[in-house]
Amino acid sequence: MKRVLRVLEYEKMKQQLLGHVSSSLGRQKIEELEPSIQFEEVQQWQFETAEGAQVLRLKGHIPLGGIFDVNAHVKRAKIGGALSASELIEVASTIYGGRQLKKFIVMMVEEEEVELPRLFDYVTQIEPLIEVERAVKQCIDDNGHVLDSASSALRTIRHQVRSYESSVRSKLESITRSSNTQKMLSDAIVTIRNERFVIPVKQEYRSSFGGIVHDQSASGATLFIEPQVIVTLNNQLREAKVKESREIERILAELSDLVGECADELLVNLNVLAILDFIIAKARYAKQIKASEPKLNETGYVALIKARHPLIDQDEVVPIDVELGGEFRSLIITGPNTGGKTVTLKTIGLLTLMVQSGLQVPAEYGSEMAVYQKVFADIGDEQSIEQSLSTFSSHMTNIVNILDKVDFQSLVLFDELGAGTDPTEGAALAISILDDVYRRGACVVATTHYSELKGYAYNREGAMNASVEFNVETLRPTYRLLIGVPGRSNAFAISRRLGLSEKVIEQAKQQIDSESNHIENMIVSLETSQKSAESEWEEAEKIREEAEGLRKELISQLEELEKEKERILEEAETKATKAVEKAKEEAEFIIEELREMQKEGLSVKEHQIIDAKKHLEEATPKLTTQQKKVKKLAEAKRKIKTGDEVKVLSFGQKGSVIEQISDDEFQVQMGIMKMKVKRDDMQLLEKAKQVETRAMAMLQGSGHVKPELDLRGERFEEAMTRVEKYIDDALLAGYHQVSIIHGKGTGALRKGVKELVKRHPHVKGARDAAMNEGGLGNTVIELK
Repeated sequence: MKRVLRVLEYEKMKQQLLGHVSSSLGRQKIEELEPSIQFEEVQQWQFETAEGAQVLRLKGHIPLGGIFDVNAHVKRAKIGGALSASELIEVASTIYGGRQLKKFIVMMVEEEEVELPRLFDYVTQIEPLIEVERAVKQCIDDNGHVLDSASSALRTIRHQVRSYESSVRSKLESITRSSNTQKMLSDAIVTIRNERFVIPVKQEYRSSFGGIVHDQSASGATLFIEPQVIVTLNNQLREAKVKESREIERILAELSDLVGECADELLVNLNVLAILDFIIAKARYAKQIKASEPKLNETGYVALIKARHPLIDQDEVVPIDVELGGEFRSLIITGPNTGGKTVTLKTIGLLTLMVQSGLQVPAEYGSEMAVYQKVFADIGDEQSIEQSLSTFSSHMTNIVNILDKVDFQSLVLFDELGAGTDPTEGAALAISILDDVYRRGACVVATTHYSELKGYAYNREGAMNASVEFNVETLRPTYRLLIGVPGRSNAFAISRRLGLSEKVIEQAKQQIDSESNHIENMIVSLETSQKSAESEWEEAEKIREEAEGLRKELISQLEELEKEKERILEEAETKATKAVEKAKEEAEFIIEELREMQKEGLSVKEHQIIDAKKHLEEATPKLTTQQKKVKKLAEAKRKIKTGDEVKVLSFGQKGSVIEQISDDEFQVQMGIMKMKVKRDDMQLLEKAKQVETRAMAMLQGSGHVKPELDLRGERFEEAMTRVEKYIDDALLAGYHQVSIIHGKGTGALRKGVKELVKRHPHVKGARDAAMNEGGLGNTVIELK
């Protein structure tokens, strides 16, 4: 595996990734990184990287500052070791950094409702350990200096130290300022030697000061002397500083014990922070190389869309589209050298390793990658001088090792398969090796410049030719991968462009057998067809985009029209509502006038007024929602039926439909006149107007109803119709009791009247009239 990682430049990719870590914790994770062969683990890693990328996309950053790899510090504190002030500050800073990171992720999940299940699970494992952080920072500043406030004893000792230092300096400065001693000094300064204050004295004046000599200059002309007058003070200062050191050691030991007590929690925090730093580094790297999360599978299928090699400058790299493991498991890339075949091979290999390392790949969204159990690669010049192996021998040794291990869950990459030996034998070996790998079910991508392999894919099921495009005009490869088209030799075209005579070129062509010429011509035809298809596809795509734009524009216009329609309907509804309100006010006014007429003695019953008002209220249209607007339109368009109030257009008169004669002709009653009217000559009146018309008609006709109805001499059917109408009129007239005179006769009319009033909803009861009221020839009805 190490050889594969080396030839596919996996370590170089990791060096790029290392540039995005925030701490040595993440650096260690990256240095240990290797591709996984476990599908679930790879899937989990990809999910984590995607969440990190989501955080960066939404926030642009993540707080990972102030985090240190303090694993060694914590483990030493755990076994009772003392930490230095700077080590303790690193521990406190790491605790603070972990707490800030936890707060950041929790806030995104709980307050902003961003889905980050894996990152959230990680940060919930981080213990805040505020007490440890606070204790350290109360005793030590950010520069690793133990503060006076760390303890009352330290404050007292340091006060003494400063007092002694001040006394020593004061005495020494008085010596250096004295005119008697200045000539004895090499320089009028106070300095320190062996942690004691001294003055520089000339050699010849050594005995003038007494005391202790601590040092001398390189020439020996100057001695650094601690005068006898300050020896005692220097001793006191030294003792105070020893006390200070002991107190500091005690404070640091106390803080170290505190760290040791929570060592297990700290180690968990550090592990989580290392993972999170690693995840965010992968997300930052994905952003830099413009990578996307691929769909994963275990079937060996690869579909890369505009894939780019991450180690090539983004401004120079040419994206390629690659498919493998679907309709074909073998991809044979042919063509001349320096055409970009090896780059294509390395792109497929390195992107596979990146995916299986939890990294997103520099390809368009929608790409799909497989998780292989084994990845093999035979790429580059592996000639070994030490082993005295030729290029061919070295390649073949590697290929033998590959064939011993390859299986159906493998990806195999061969660069210049069969090269380094006789072309005929090399091509035959290449074909045999490809067949063997294919029979084992592995996915294989091989590059070659042998013309014999150009027809390989045409004769093998599950194999496909490909080539890297070459621009004959510029004499440079375009690095575009053409799937389905084998590479062709450009020797003649290049020679012609460089000025070789046509005669020499033609003679050279005659040296090539007809089969090779046929293959070259076929390849040229394929290239031409593919370019034409690509051109047509681009044109079709352009037309599709234009059509899509027009569709969106039309949808937008339709939405605007619908909004305008709703606005107009709302305005109409508002106007209609106002009109109805006005009509109701006028009706109320009319009813009030009717009541006034009643008071003045005119024949207008109170229940007639109430009933008319009720009918008017029922006639009020309720205009509310769009649904009711549609319903109203539907009612306006419904078919005319018996009983409908209509307006006969040719006469300009209103009437009532009595009967439908045919689909297009009706009998209409207009006043006392009945006539046949065509459908097109009628306009259906709105229901409100029909009800209002009937209500007013009832009001107008109610004064002519008699308290009795004489049916004698009437035919049975007509009599029953008259009884029904009479009951309605009597109700409107306000009668509580009426008489139906039907005579004795055969008793048929009497029986019919009895049956009708029995089922009538507004009849309270019926009885035969008394002898003085007409006897059996008269039926008395009580109305509700």
